[in-house]
Amino acid sequence: MKANIPETNQKRVVIIGAGFGGLMLAEKLAKNDYQIVLVDKNNYHQFQPLFYQVAMAGIEPSSISFPLRKVFQNRDNVHIRITSANEVVPEEKCIHTDLGIINYDYLVLAMGADTNFFGNKEIEEHSMPMKSLSEAIALRNKVLENYEKAISTVDLNEREAMMSVVVVGGGPTGVEIAGTLAEMKKMILPKDYNNELDFDRMKIHLIEGSENVLDAMSNEASTKAKEYLERLGVHVITGARVNGYDGEYASLSDGSTIRTDNLVWAAGIKSNHLEGFKENDFAQGGRFLVNEYNQLLNHTDIFAVGDLAQMESEKYPHGHPQMAQPAIQQGKLLANNFVRMSKNEPLKTFKYSDLGSMATVGRNLAVVDLPFWKFQGFFAWLTWMFVHLMSLLGVKNKVFVFLNWVWNYVTYDQSLRLIIKPVEKTPPESPAITNKKEAVSVE
Repeated sequence: MKANIPETNQKRVVIIGAGFGGLMLAEKLAKNDYQIVLVDKNNYHQFQPLFYQVAMAGIEPSSISFPLRKVFQNRDNVHIRITSANEVVPEEKCIHTDLGIINYDYLVLAMGADTNFFGNKEIEEHSMPMKSLSEAIALRNKVLENYEKAISTVDLNEREAMMSVVVVGGGPTGVEIAGTLAEMKKMILPKDYNNELDFDRMKIHLIEGSENVLDAMSNEASTKAKEYLERLGVHVITGARVNGYDGEYASLSDGSTIRTDNLVWAAGIKSNHLEGFKENDFAQGGRFLVNEYNQLLNHTDIFAVGDLAQMESEKYPHGHPQMAQPAIQQGKLLANNFVRMSKNEPLKTFKYSDLGSMATVGRNLAVVDLPFWKFQGFFAWLTWMFVHLMSLLGVKNKVFVFLNWVWNYVTYDQSLRLIIKPVEKTPPESPAITNKKEAVSVE
């Protein structure tokens, strides 16, 4: 069965994924003579760098999300389909989705990456990842629920385990979660629970397998970030890995264990895949091998951008960093190359412009590595806020996030500590069971 998409004389570009790369490509290409089909599981774009603030009750989920249909309201050549893509059939130039089959002239893979548990099923089952807005909300629910349970727990060791958090992964996400938790422990949670809980017993551990947190950034940034975290009361453990977690104890590679009911997994990512590709389409790490035009090496009409694309070069032998900027820049160039293709003009090769990296640890504490300048502290914190605020889609989202940040800064408070759970409907009683009960009552 074919999905219901209008047939036109325009070349059809199917884009799977509305992340940074996919959305940039669709926006730029929508102004040209192509039919665009944008496929995503969600009807909104998610701003991933601020997931941790949703998880830590700092901002509303809607403030970092933007409806896809609003982006393309005035573009008749853009067709959005909210569904899961399951398989690609390159020989037939089509993809199989839950809505049906979608044919393409060109296919662009922009599904991004998901959490990598490195094959550890125990950790996958019991830990809390944070690679989507839904997972960020689930993390917030779990942590807040455990504080509520801790109030009614008499055993002090069990109470401490419910309050304590282990964050695995010392990249920007892990550092930002640990820093935010430390500030909540100091400034917010004691006020909420009116001394019913002793937050001196709440332990925050950040565990990183390499020798430094923020290992991909400069030595200055790494050193300063660790100093900031320890100043906030975070127990930073480097050079150790979490090998297991059964829901109660985190087992480390050095033989030690940590008792906690809350383990946040921010230790790695892996590319999302579709069925239909062969082993030689992938690099060793699981990313799609692409040339300098983001074209799959074995497919002239299939492209990949962002986290799942590995474009090898002398400077980047293992591909570009799996961050927003490479995806955005690749999406922009690929849109321009599609226009060149339509005019039979030569394509331009991709050259990554490294704009730098940054991470925030807490109030007035951040680290910034720019190509020409590295700095830390208050000015770095302001820079981090400005860059992320300007990167959000929509004026309303920018205003709401800014107001939340100002309110949090002035009042030392976060107003979104809500436990929001989906309603679980009780399944209706089957007629067979009802009749059986009636028969028993008659007897």
